[in-house]
Amino acid sequence: MLSAFTFPGQGAQHPGMLSELPRDSAARERIAEAEAVLGQPLHALDSPEALTDTRNVQLSLLISSVLWAEYLQGRGCIPDFVLGLSIGAYPAAVVAGSLAFDDALRLVDLRGRLMQQAYPSGYGMLALTGVGQTQVEAEIAEQRAEGRPVYLANLNGEQQFVLAGCRKAMQDTAERIRARGQCSGRLLDVPVPSHCELLAPQAERLAEAFADVVMQAPKCGYVSAARARVLRQADAIRQDLVQNMAHQVHWHDSCRMLAERGLDRAIEMPPGSTLTGLFRRLLPQGLCQALATTQPAALVGYAQPD
Repeated sequence: MLSAFTFPGQGAQHPGMLSELPRDSAARERIAEAEAVLGQPLHALDSPEALTDTRNVQLSLLISSVLWAEYLQGRGCIPDFVLGLSIGAYPAAVVAGSLAFDDALRLVDLRGRLMQQAYPSGYGMLALTGVGQTQVEAEIAEQRAEGRPVYLANLNGEQQFVLAGCRKAMQDTAERIRARGQCSGRLLDVPVPSHCELLAPQAERLAEAFADVVMQAPKCGYVSAARARVLRQADAIRQDLVQNMAHQVHWHDSCRMLAERGLDRAIEMPPGSTLTGLFRRLLPQGLCQALATTQPAALVGYAQPD
């Protein structure tokens, strides 16, 4: 049985999520490490007020994903592949053994700050459902021709897409698409325009911080959601992490690629569940479950005492 761990992106967060972490000895060591590196207690990251800051959201997702994935690994649930959406690529790289946890904390701290400072207000992301890619791209092209900053950021399913850019431009794009047929659109809890050229300068600054970071070849298949390919070289993963904030996400193609390789088990790390629904459409006969809504023992097949 080939299995994958998936790691959610921004938008999956909720207040108090770090109070729901595993509490075995390994997790307690990770918590202490994170608090030492960041110079603050974890509860300072996930309050309702704190989660209005992109830096705190991304760090909370990183910490939650790594600790829960390591909890499963410690109980014999070892993935053949790891696949993360946006910020989820960082815990994926940690769990694959390519990026050290302390380096990931420092890099995500910087990543979140760069993104927040670049677009403190007026920008974000918007999800579209029930429309084809050709229609979305045609409307975006018209908006761009008018000089409006809106981009196709995520290709999550055959009729599920995410826009990035100015909130007003995204909302107008969704309204124009809706006027031509059935389509639903909603703003996501993501206050920055990820996965488009608007963040290219910030990606270049992040590259400078990556220059001195030592990375290792992964112990399992690291899937680039930007390229829909399995990466097995440290430098390739480095470049994927550096550029992923500014590169389009091909989530559907990445999941389909794994399904074609014979994957039959996908487990999403807390606090996410959306990726599980997207994966389930490509693995209707497989096991697709979100740990946030499933008892860990049901996933590993047995429970061991902490």
